[in-house]
Amino acid sequence: MSQSNLRIRPKGTTGKVHDVTPASAGWAHVGFALHKLAPGDQAGGNAGAEELCLVLVGGKGRFSVDGEDFGELGERATPFEGAPWALYVPKGSAWSVEATTPLELAVCSAPGGGNYSAKVIPPGVHPRITRGKGANVRHVYNIMPEDDGSAHSLLVVEVITQQGNTSSYPPHKHDQDNLPQESQLEETYFHRLNPPQGFAMQRVYTDDRSLDEALVIEDGDVTLVPRGYHPVATTAGYDLYYLNVMAGPRRVWKFYNAPEHEWLLK
Repeated sequence: MSQSNLRIRPKGTTGKVHDVTPASAGWAHVGFALHKLAPGDQAGGNAGAEELCLVLVGGKGRFSVDGEDFGELGERATPFEGAPWALYVPKGSAWSVEATTPLELAVCSAPGGGNYSAKVIPPGVHPRITRGKGANVRHVYNIMPEDDGSAHSLLVVEVITQQGNTSSYPPHKHDQDNLPQESQLEETYFHRLNPPQGFAMQRVYTDDRSLDEALVIEDGDVTLVPRGYHPVATTAGYDLYYLNVMAGPRRVWKFYNAPEHEWLLK
């Protein structure tokens, strides 16, 4: 059975288990890495030409950026236990972390620019939003939304979808630089499931079906959305978390709903 190029399994259980770059994804803007660290383990690097959002998926660590000590950040043990802590790292800055508990750290990246400073994004900066109704309910934690003026190109958000529900639904896309109707954004999904032995489904497809893939998502997977619609569905008994990273030519999130499914919004 062939394996999809849009679904990426984690490489191992410790250290850097994901490392998506624009080159590896075949696009121009979004990068995503994930570190799984034990207490005392360290990670870090230099942002270079990119800007970064370090998201504490679960656990705690001591962080510094360009020698500035940001102290111990983090609160929840898993992504199913409340709002996230995050740290913005501007282009050209060096960052480091030492885990103080088991730590799952996402490194979200996109082209940097402008004059931004490193800053902590604590829980509660953006309140939780509930979207949808019935079996389409999901809970959203914006980390770096388009309206906060906090970055050059990065858009970062977390979503919790409860068991048996759909998400990123009705199907929508954002693959045309055609504002104000639609913006062009690449996107990654980092998935976690609770309990972790569960699975979910994600379809990535275009109107002409030149891209049409149905993906089985397991705990720890990353999916790539280079273009097209990308709905997600959980299965009974298993809640789904995903962390989205988006970026494109302009820092605007304007999506286009599949017309045949828009009746679901009425």
